Amino acid sequence: MEHAEPGGASLGAYLRSLREAKGGSLEDMARSTRVGIRHLEALEDERLIDLPSPVFVRGFIRAYCGFLRETPDPALARYERLAGARAAAHAAATPPRASTNWAMSSLVVGLVLLLILGLGLVLVNLSVRRSSVTSPAIARTEPVTTAPAVPPAPPVGPAPVTARPTTPAPVAPPPAAVPPAPGPAAPAVPVTTAPLPPSVAPPAVAPPPAPRAAVGAPALGGQRLVVRALEPTWIRVQTDSGRVAEELLPAGASREWTAERRFLVTVGNAGGVELTLNGKALPSLGPKGTVIQRLELPAPDANPS
Repeated sequence: MEHAEPGGASLGAYLRSLREAKGGSLEDMARSTRVGIRHLEALEDERLIDLPSPVFVRGFIRAYCGFLRETPDPALARYERLAGARAAAHAAATPPRASTNWAMSSLVVGLVLLLILGLGLVLVNLSVRRSSVTSPAIARTEPVTTAPAVPPAPPVGPAPVTARPTTPAPVAPPPAAVPPAPGPAAPAVPVTTAPLPPSVAPPAVAPPPAPRAAVGAPALGGQRLVVRALEPTWIRVQTDSGRVAEELLPAGASREWTAERRFLVTVGNAGGVELTLNGKALPSLGPKGTVIQRLELPAPDANPS
């Protein structure tokens, strides 16, 4: 059934007129769309400060109009005008910041840097000149004389006797005995051997400690939830331990959470995510743009207390 559309009505009045014409209530709408009733009331009252980011507000408007079986384009156009007007009013109310003379500041900084660079070049030039003047004077006053190299004296003392391996010569018949010529007998020279240095035992090297068996990682919780974003989607996950994670997932990103018994999941774009619970893919949560509020995973009948 067609109804007269208030062309000049604001967003809140337009949405309220649609709902009253259809005879719907905010409680039924919140139960069907899973959009919080406080967000629906904020839309009709045009309290943008109580609403999340614009991407979620657009999803709320689509769900609102979808419940009433109305096209969301007029409501979205009114929201864009309202949001633009509020932003312009906020910008006009904000006092402009005092402008700073960046050009003058840059000029002053450049002059200071040039002055420091010039002083550094002067100091380097002076140090080079001073070193070049003092070096020839030192070379003239202190000539370097080299003494002839004296070979080191050989060590005095008996050389150590080393045993050499000998090969046995073939045995030949003894020659005829020749009497030795008479003469003074040469004194026997005692042969001394230098004591060998005691062998130094290498230091004992302690064997490396045996590797310990890897301690098993602590077991994770009883439930494991993996979320993969097909489109940019806002998501909020609360575990039964009270830990809350809330972020805007870009397309292609995935996140993983663990819990002992259950999760409470809120999704701003039901058709933009894929959920996997304990390695099992879950069915789609709904069409794109649908907001899912406080979805309990696993379902209460699948995870009894």
